[in-house]
Amino acid sequence: MQSELLWKNVLEELKISISEAVYKTLFHSSCLVSLENNIITIGCPSPYIKDLVEKRYYSLLKDIVDRQTKQNNSLLFTVKTLALKNQVETGPLFTFSPSTEIKGIFGREEHKEEYRLQPDFTFESFAVSSSNQLPFAAATAVAKNPGSAYNPLFLWGGVGVGKTHLMQAIAREILKTHPRFRIIFCPGEEFTNEIINAIRSKTTDQFKKKYRSAQLLLLDDVQFIAGKVTVQEEFFHTFNAIQREGGQVVLTSDRPPAEIAKLEERLRSRFDAGLIVDIPAPDFELRTAILLIKAKQRGIDLPMDIAQTIAANIDQNRKMEGFLTRLITESQTKNIPISSELVNSILGRNSPETELQNKSLKPKEVLEKVAEYYRLKPSQLKAATRVKEIVLPRQILMYLLRVELNLPLVEVGKIIGGRDHTTIMHGVEKITGLLKENEDLRVDISGIKQKLG
Repeated sequence: MQSELLWKNVLEELKISISEAVYKTLFHSSCLVSLENNIITIGCPSPYIKDLVEKRYYSLLKDIVDRQTKQNNSLLFTVKTLALKNQVETGPLFTFSPSTEIKGIFGREEHKEEYRLQPDFTFESFAVSSSNQLPFAAATAVAKNPGSAYNPLFLWGGVGVGKTHLMQAIAREILKTHPRFRIIFCPGEEFTNEIINAIRSKTTDQFKKKYRSAQLLLLDDVQFIAGKVTVQEEFFHTFNAIQREGGQVVLTSDRPPAEIAKLEERLRSRFDAGLIVDIPAPDFELRTAILLIKAKQRGIDLPMDIAQTIAANIDQNRKMEGFLTRLITESQTKNIPISSELVNSILGRNSPETELQNKSLKPKEVLEKVAEYYRLKPSQLKAATRVKEIVLPRQILMYLLRVELNLPLVEVGKIIGGRDHTTIMHGVEKITGLLKENEDLRVDISGIKQKLG
C-alpha cells in the first residue's frame, strides 16, 4: 500500500474513533514521513503536539496502522510541518446585519470598552513557544470560525499562564471583522452574583435575555460556579441556548473539568464534548519573550541579557511583571539606567518576587534540602573542600539563602562554614549568570524549591 493512501485511510479511521475537535487539533496537520521495515515515522506540526499524540494516542494509532497494513509495526514520531497547500482556510460561521445588535446590553463598535476587554490582550501580544502552541492554535481557530468544532473551548492552567489573555484575544480578533458581534466577558464569580441579584430583584427575564442571546460568551474562572445549584442550572440552560443558535462558548479554569469538585455531571459532559486544552507554565525561553513584550508595551527597550537574568530567576509571569514594574520605577526614581547591577540588587532584596521567604523557612531547612537533593551531607556543603561535585551545590545554597530568603551576605557566610561575604557575593552572582543559559540548573533549583514547599 502506498504511503499516501495508507495515511489517508488511517486518518479516516481516526475521525471515527476520536472527537472532531481533537482530530482537527492533533491530526489534521500530521503526515506519514516514512515506512521502512515495519517502522512508521509520523510527522507532527509541533513538539507539543508530538508529545501529546505519542503519550495519549500511540496504542490507537498502532492498532489502526497494523490493521491497515496487516503487519506488526513500530511507530516513531517527529516534528514536521505540512506544506501550506494542505491547510484549509475556513470562513466565518456568522453573517451579520445591523439588526443583530442588542443596544444597551452589548458594546457597540464606537464603544469597545463596554466589552471590558484589556487593550493589550491580543494575539499579537501573546508570546508563543512549543509549550503553549496548542492552546494558541485552538484560540485562533475559534476566532476565525466561532461556533464550530471547538465548542466549548476550555482553557485551563495555573495563575498567570495566559488563559484570560487568550480568551479576550478571541473576542478582539472577532471584533476586527464583525464589530457588532454580541459578546459577553464575565468572571465566574460575577456570573454568580448577577444571578443572585436577578433573583432578589425579580429581573431574571432580563438576565436570561442578556446571556442567552450572546453570540460569544467568555466565562473566566468557571470553577467558581461549582457547588452552586441554581447558578449551575442557569448556566446549563444558557450554555445550551447559545450553542443551539450557533454561538461560541469559551471557558477558563485553574483545573480541568474532571478535577472541579461539585461540578454537575451534565456540565462536565458538555465541557468534555468540546476541546479541553491545558496551558503549561512558561519555560525559560517563553518567559524571556514575555518580558521583552511587556517591556516594549511600556516603551522600554529591555536588553536581552537582562530579560534572561530576570526570566532565569523568576518563574511566574505575574511575579515577572511585578518585578519589571519595580525595575522601571527604581530606574526612573533614581535616574539611573536599567542594568544588570540594578537587577541583581533588586533580586536580593525583600520583595514580592521571592518565593520562599514568606514560608517561615529556616536556613537549616534550606541547607538540608540542598544537601538531600544532591545526595550530600550538610557538613560537606559547609566544609572547605573545592571538589567540583560540592562547589556548585554550595553556590546554589548561597543563592537560595541570599535571593530567596533575603539573608544578609555576612549571615549566609556564617551558615556555610564562616565564609567571607565576598565569597558569598561571587557564588550568588555566578548562579544568577548561569541560570540564563543552563536549563539543568534551572530544573535543579525548581526541584529544590518544590521540596521546600
